[in-house]
Amino acid sequence: MAEDQQRADETPRSLDAAATHARRKIQLGFGRLGPGLITGAADDDPSGIATYSQAGAQYGLNMLWTVVFTYPLMVAIQVISARIGRVTGKGLAANLQAVFPRPAVAGLVAALFVANTINIGADIAAMGAAAELLVGSGSQIFTVVAALISLALQVFVPYHRYVKYLKWLTLVLFAYVAVVFAVDVDWGQVASHMVRPDAQFSATWVTMIVAIFGTTISPYLFFWQTAEEVEEMEYKDQPNLKEMNPKAARLQLRRMGIDTFTGMAISNLIAFFIILTTAVTLHQHGVTDIQTSAQAAEALRPVAGNFAFLLFSLGIIGTGFLAVPVLAGSTAYAACDAGGWEKGLEKKPGEAKAFYGVIVLGMLVALGVLFSPLDPIKMLFWSAVINGVIAVPIMAAMMVVARRHRQMGMFVATTWQRLLGWAATLVMTVAVVSMFVVG
Repeated sequence: MAEDQQRADETPRSLDAAATHARRKIQLGFGRLGPGLITGAADDDPSGIATYSQAGAQYGLNMLWTVVFTYPLMVAIQVISARIGRVTGKGLAANLQAVFPRPAVAGLVAALFVANTINIGADIAAMGAAAELLVGSGSQIFTVVAALISLALQVFVPYHRYVKYLKWLTLVLFAYVAVVFAVDVDWGQVASHMVRPDAQFSATWVTMIVAIFGTTISPYLFFWQTAEEVEEMEYKDQPNLKEMNPKAARLQLRRMGIDTFTGMAISNLIAFFIILTTAVTLHQHGVTDIQTSAQAAEALRPVAGNFAFLLFSLGIIGTGFLAVPVLAGSTAYAACDAGGWEKGLEKKPGEAKAFYGVIVLGMLVALGVLFSPLDPIKMLFWSAVINGVIAVPIMAAMMVVARRHRQMGMFVATTWQRLLGWAATLVMTVAVVSMFVVG
């Protein structure tokens, strides 16, 4: 009897120990993820949500193949971005200057600033509109508050703390996975359309594909992931890979690979579920004209219920707080790399005045554009155009850098990275040419 009682007492303890061990393993695994995870999550910003919602509402299940197709291309180009940062210890713009003349890099950075600023304005406007849907009013007030909160976090919170908030904020993306379980889905039809989509080959169909590719593979993601690898190196006082012993370097490369594969998988998984949700709800009920993410959320309420509407709306706000700092930060990193100025979210404002000045300027200009008479939908379109155009030369230059022994030493890009990286560059080139042809 005593032995039975002892075993009964030990059982809860063993279960508690097992639960604690499992929790620690999850936290440890999550803790190893960083720049790749945040970069992938930031790709699903409110303007991206709007694009994926348009795709699902207008074309139903026939656009699901695009997120599967772009996944290996995204992985390759982002792995190369991370690799360049870890190997050289420099940001992307600084490395591009080894390939392009300085005036050309300055022009690309200026175009990046314009595109990112417009994108920031569109994102915070979407956050304000989503908040108004939830509470009934206050769109402009929440837009301003969201911009100020995001700006304050970037300026006053050190990187090593701030990155923790960004990492946990990625979990809000799974709201879009949860939405699917609130609606009916014919998974047989989903699989069929992924393998054999009904291609239309019309101008609008091509334009939508271009929009998805441009939203998925964006220049600000390249600059951000490269910069954050350098940021982590500096914070942890680590040398670049060329100065590490081979074993430590291999571990870093493996960590970057896992981080990027995971981040891009989450990015495309969420895009897949956004397209799927709007396809099986809005498209099937004849709601095909969706211009913004807030419109998509509002349209969901009568056809999918309040729960789906609530999750979709909260997801817009959460992803906005994740993506806006990445957009603003990537511009600041690029500008300071090109100008040779002090930079970094780990530094205090007084230590990197130009860096934080670019962030503040971008946020203020974004707010100013929002309250101007300019059409936000057209602004977002031109932002996509600029991003698509500048992505091509940046990606081509990255591929050149990734093969230069002078910069990369023995850590030049691998065969699969080169093949998929150039494939991604070719796809973006075709997308940009198509955009102008069908436009």
